[in-house]
Amino acid sequence: MMNRRTFLAALPVLASARDLLGAAGPGTASQRLGLGSFSCHFQWKAVTDHHPGTSFTDTPSFYEYARKLGAEGVQARLGTRDVDVARRLRTRVEETGGCFEAELTLPAAEGNLADFENDVRLAREAGAGVARAVLLSGRRYETFKTADDFREYRLRSERSLTLAEPVVKKHRLKLAIENHKDRTASEMLETLRKLGSDWVGICVDLGNNIALLEEPQEVVRTLAPLALSVHLKDMAVEMTAEGFLLSEVPLGTGMLDLPEMIRTLTAANPGIVFNLEMATRDPLKVPCLTPDYWATFPERPAAELATALTRLRGHSSKQPLPRIAGKTAAEQLVLEEENNRSCIPWARQKLGL
Repeated sequence: MMNRRTFLAALPVLASARDLLGAAGPGTASQRLGLGSFSCHFQWKAVTDHHPGTSFTDTPSFYEYARKLGAEGVQARLGTRDVDVARRLRTRVEETGGCFEAELTLPAAEGNLADFENDVRLAREAGAGVARAVLLSGRRYETFKTADDFREYRLRSERSLTLAEPVVKKHRLKLAIENHKDRTASEMLETLRKLGSDWVGICVDLGNNIALLEEPQEVVRTLAPLALSVHLKDMAVEMTAEGFLLSEVPLGTGMLDLPEMIRTLTAANPGIVFNLEMATRDPLKVPCLTPDYWATFPERPAAELATALTRLRGHSSKQPLPRIAGKTAAEQLVLEEENNRSCIPWARQKLGL
């Protein structure tokens, strides 16, 4: 048992270990690089639409595709109720020394619990120790029109977590809730600390909270103590009359201090998986200079807007943000794969993942 005296005595050793990790660069041997499903959302759409010639057709073949690109594994929905498929995926992951994180839909009500538990059981059969989920599929400032609407959503989502927690605890599956442009970092911590479970933490998305006008590195520092998984990405912004445009861009070409973020997250969770989420799409509109944007932030001081705009203008992209509008489906698929093929080697070489 560690008391205050033994803890203080251990501090020099801990500091030395931390220095050695820092000297090795942002990455360490225990870290893993995965490929998130949304990095391939055009490919997955092609699979759903039964288009021929896709690079994969299901989650097991998505795993093989990710390995060919240089990732160690995937974060994806299992997409089957067949336990034999789940077990074959687990065997393959173990054979190749890879990693698999599941994606789950949380139960909205008690009537959804049986399906949720079945999905959790299958995720464990497939070898997942962590599963990512979201509390809101959309964006806060687009989904809710009033503060009351947002408060009702918060109560519903907290109820959903309360229903899910005993199930993931029973099956020993860590549940990683993504900061999904729905809660500020402090609101996310408040929600999870209210739940008070060792089995529910955060899938830290490195760029999402820019849309909520938060400083990215501060978000990472705030969420790191509860980090179970990561969405690895780089971001760029372009100022507009109503606020700004926000876009994922290839790693190393945006505004995020990725090495520092990785150091922060691995200090909190040395075995965490960094899942690339390079979303190939048009920039997202963040209309933070319109009244509707602020409907769910009734008590937020105006000074935060001024600080955020000053920061974003200082990081405004000198190049036009990437766009897919006007491209054919085939061209979108090609661009998506090019982005993933460029990001994964960059993460290996520059971030040590």
